[in-house]
Amino acid sequence: MDFTFSDDQLLFRDAVRDLLANECSPDAVRTAWESPDGRVPGLWAKLAEMGVVGLTAPESAGGLGMSQLDLVLLHEEAGKVALPEPLGDHTAVALATLADIAPDHELVAQAAAGEATIAVGFGDLSAVLGASAADALLLQSGDALHLIDPGDAQIEPFTSVDESRRMASVSFSPSDSTRISDDADVVSRAYDCGVLAAAATCIGLAQQMLDMTVEYVAEREQFGKPVGVNQAVKHHCSNMGLAIEFARPLVYQAAWSLSTDSVGRGEQSRDVSAAKVLASDAADLAARLSLQCHGAIGYTVEYDLQLWLKRAWALSAAWGSAAFHRTRVADALL
Repeated sequence: MDFTFSDDQLLFRDAVRDLLANECSPDAVRTAWESPDGRVPGLWAKLAEMGVVGLTAPESAGGLGMSQLDLVLLHEEAGKVALPEPLGDHTAVALATLADIAPDHELVAQAAAGEATIAVGFGDLSAVLGASAADALLLQSGDALHLIDPGDAQIEPFTSVDESRRMASVSFSPSDSTRISDDADVVSRAYDCGVLAAAATCIGLAQQMLDMTVEYVAEREQFGKPVGVNQAVKHHCSNMGLAIEFARPLVYQAAWSLSTDSVGRGEQSRDVSAAKVLASDAADLAARLSLQCHGAIGYTVEYDLQLWLKRAWALSAAWGSAAFHRTRVADALL
């Protein structure tokens, strides 16, 4: 079997990479911190025009009808630029789920076009990303999924460690009129799509921190020579690279698993959790070692490294920490 990505998938990734390089610079991310919704003005519309926002929506609703395997490379690119847009929650989770269970819902076409944004919350609703500015909420309550209007929920915003991630505590009263599925497999699959998106984004974050560190230690001189020639610094960079290269194939394999009907629901969850374990570990390690290699400048607000550090700290724990998913893998195997 050939597990390589197709030429079309790679070309799409490269096109998105070019767009993000032009539209989501570190300065743009910093500006997003000051905006009411924590997002880059106009970027979501450009991603929608390219087809990224509606990638998982059915073609009948104006989407591309693609799978998590087509999306995984784009999550990685999002991590590399610390993208402050809800690509994971909106496209990977909400649209993909609605495409499976309610493809004709009027919200699907609006969300695919980027005209409406859907925030999602699973399990603990004390930290829902983008709930305050969302046009709809896809929330789990017990074994059911509910699609509700934000006006029908109690939303209390709070400040996150990552300024561009606008979080909120959400509570609502479930009713039959808002319930769109009580199928446990639908709920668990939707959750796994969110886990996969976070894992893939962690890989992009870790890769960017490694690349920044390698460039910095090659240029920064101490005692008349680049700090990168020191054996300890080389070891730190090598350890970051190893963690990323071990994690990345598991993320890709999990995306393939979620996109393949022949793989059972339990096996899909196991694969996704295994990917999140190594991706979270890689992001945590890259954050710690890149900060150490940069020294004092890495702690400053003015230096760009913090953009990726904060996102890595947030996403390594989001959708379940490495410890949580290790237990999930163990339960699946035992």
